[in-house]
Amino acid sequence: MTTASDTPSVRDALRLVQDELAGAADGLQDDQLAALVTEIQQAGRVFVTGGGRSGLALRMHAMRLMHLGLTVHVVGETTTPAIGSGDLLLVASGSGTTAGAVAAAETAVSVDARVVALTTDGGSTLAGIAHSVVVIPAAQKTDHAGTASRQYSGSLFEQALLLVLDATFHTLWKVDGIPAEDLWPRHANLE
Repeated sequence: MTTASDTPSVRDALRLVQDELAGAADGLQDDQLAALVTEIQQAGRVFVTGGGRSGLALRMHAMRLMHLGLTVHVVGETTTPAIGSGDLLLVASGSGTTAGAVAAAETAVSVDARVVALTTDGGSTLAGIAHSVVVIPAAQKTDHAGTASRQYSGSLFEQALLLVLDATFHTLWKVDGIPAEDLWPRHANLE
């Protein structure tokens, strides 16, 4: 049984998360990140999909891309149209083998859409389908050994995914040079 003196504090856990995120960020490949930005810039429309917390991170990214004025759709929503040629699918799966993510990528490729995969495994099925891959150096959710991350399940992947996507938005925003006050009117007013 763990005693109060053995239990790490929230501050200790925060330091662990920060340190692991810094390590993951340092392991990202600049050419992969640049390709992600280029794919978004060249897309007619952007579609996002991912399961669980990965999907939530992508939904947050979709919102930010919409703030930039891009046409963005979340796969699975009732108003999401068919993906087609000239479109981009951003798909995240830590393992790169999630059935829904792989199926979505296969469908996108079959209609001549582009696919960017964000995963921990550059040799995965999903990575093999994608036109561009961003490998996030983090543990998969089934890796319980604690060697790649001491956090629970796929937490580091999901956290790093969110930061990569936010940094991508920031880069696109700065490249476009749109003042923040011009983005503000695109924020939701029906909440």
